[in-house]
Amino acid sequence: MTQPEQSRIQSAVRRIHIFDTTLRDGEQSPGVALNHNQKIEIAHALARLNVDVIEAGFPITSDGDFECVSRISREVRGPTICALARTARADIERAARALEAADKSRIHVFTSASAVQMQHMLRKTPEQVIESSIAAVKLACQYTRDVEFSGQDVMRADFDFVIQLYRAAIEAGATVINIPDTVG
Repeated sequence: MTQPEQSRIQSAVRRIHIFDTTLRDGEQSPGVALNHNQKIEIAHALARLNVDVIEAGFPITSDGDFECVSRISREVRGPTICALARTARADIERAARALEAADKSRIHVFTSASAVQMQHMLRKTPEQVIESSIAAVKLACQYTRDVEFSGQDVMRADFDFVIQLYRAAIEAGATVINIPDTVG
């Protein structure tokens, strides 16, 4: 391999970032219920494994989840500690409070992206979903420089709408985008 080829390949190599959702999604597995001490133990183990981002929980859902995310933020060093939030102001503010002690924090803002979820879950038009997503990302950016954005059920959504939604989130300040296969 020539030197220019090697340089071109090296410049194209990107770092893979590990984003772990065990503490949030793990409990959606049948029969799994983790207590706070188990979650803290898992968070420390993930830090020892050099996981880049730990999605520690969804603080608005309960006082227990809020406290667990807060404790992980206080105790776990190394990874970015992430909290999930819908596009509602209360969700984002609660996530931000839970993350206050983290060395590195991320707020993961999500909304529904498919027509069926926008209509039946959110009861919003696509335009309203875009507007609320922009406002939510801008609000999250007031609390942290690291804001992730996801469209729930994006794989069943209209592709042109998905492009508009993600473009709006990026322009509003989202630094990471997530394209989940929610129901896949």
